[in-house]
Amino acid sequence: MGEKGGCGGCWCMLWRQTAQEMEAGKGEGNRVAMKALFTSGEVPGLVAMSGERAVGWIQIDRRSAFPRLAASRILKPVDDQDVWSVSCFFIDKGFRRQGLSLALLNAATDWARAQGASVVEGYPIDTPKEKYPPVYAWTGFLETFKRAGFSEAARRSPTRPIMRKHL
Repeated sequence: MGEKGGCGGCWCMLWRQTAQEMEAGKGEGNRVAMKALFTSGEVPGLVAMSGERAVGWIQIDRRSAFPRLAASRILKPVDDQDVWSVSCFFIDKGFRRQGLSLALLNAATDWARAQGASVVEGYPIDTPKEKYPPVYAWTGFLETFKRAGFSEAARRSPTRPIMRKHL
């Protein structure tokens, strides 16, 4: 994620914290919080490697690990199913537009299934723009989720569907 920790120092802690906690932890605080998840033995996501170099990341966990999703009027729960959520992607610039997001999404879905998940959910961007700034696409793109076999479960915003895959 580089020195900045992804987009503006989030270190993929955005959905795991309140807005106030997120802002207070920007940068080093969020890096330490994410590292603590790994150190505790939790697996908050998967890393794509090219040789010895990390080139991609996908965050996946039980939806309950992301309390800020529940507080979102657009991404609040569709129902009371025990859902796992794909909340973030991060792809190294040199590896974008090569199918790595799809490979990560498929791997994350397989991993969640192995952990007992029956439903995986994601919150991609659905934009008519041919080129979209990667910094704003950290939840992935609709087409990637469709290619991975997800279908739309709800849409409370024109550009942000809730996509699901039943395992």
